[in-house]
Amino acid sequence: MPSNDPMKPTPNSPAEPLPLLAFGAHPDDIEFGCGGVIALETRSGRGAHLVVCSGGESGTHGSVEERAAEAAKAADILGATLEFVKLDGDARLELKASHAIRLASIIRRVRPGVVLAPSLVENQHPDHARLGRLVRDAARLARYGGMAELKAQPPHGIGQLFYYALTAESEPRDITPILIDLSEAGVVEDWISAMEAHASQTRARNYVELQLLRARLRGAAANVSHAIALYPNDPPVVGGLGSVCRGARRF
Repeated sequence: MPSNDPMKPTPNSPAEPLPLLAFGAHPDDIEFGCGGVIALETRSGRGAHLVVCSGGESGTHGSVEERAAEAAKAADILGATLEFVKLDGDARLELKASHAIRLASIIRRVRPGVVLAPSLVENQHPDHARLGRLVRDAARLARYGGMAELKAQPPHGIGQLFYYALTAESEPRDITPILIDLSEAGVVEDWISAMEAHASQTRARNYVELQLLRARLRGAAANVSHAIALYPNDPPVVGGLGSVCRGARRF
């Protein structure tokens, strides 16, 4: 099983995909919002690193210690590494340049190809939208060679930033999503196991079924079993029409 130590940068051969880096405001956000995508990517051989920006200490259910253990178990199930970053604390996250610079340092260290972050929609837990904005700023700052606070690490430009939505209400209405097909054998099972690892939360509400229902509805429209929508920060660039396999409207 992979270590839960923060991912160290390693040289990537031309055939090796750059890692996937996912940010969550709370210990379960990544798993519930885009855990199926993480499972799909790690099964294909891509490294994945998860960064959680609070201990979930303001939540109604579960202690900080319990939730940290749950997050570690879920990361192992997904084949990802994990680290916690202390910012302002659960339900206290503020938009600060120092936070964006700190997250930019993580981007420079991990050197990902793709970054995932919570959507910017305001009608959700305030930490989610604020973290999405901080990650967006961090991805830009990570490219700037003149950042004094980041001089110890070489600049890094990511390939794409995608937002994930934890609820239907937090899905952006002004961005056309891409749908990630989760039909590959074992992916949904891994996703379910990772969500169920957060037992302190799933005992309180059936979050697993809520996320699976959303994925089944997305998948039904695309004629696949389950799909997760990701929302690109910038228009994706493809190498030709052959890279665009099909549209989602299948009926």
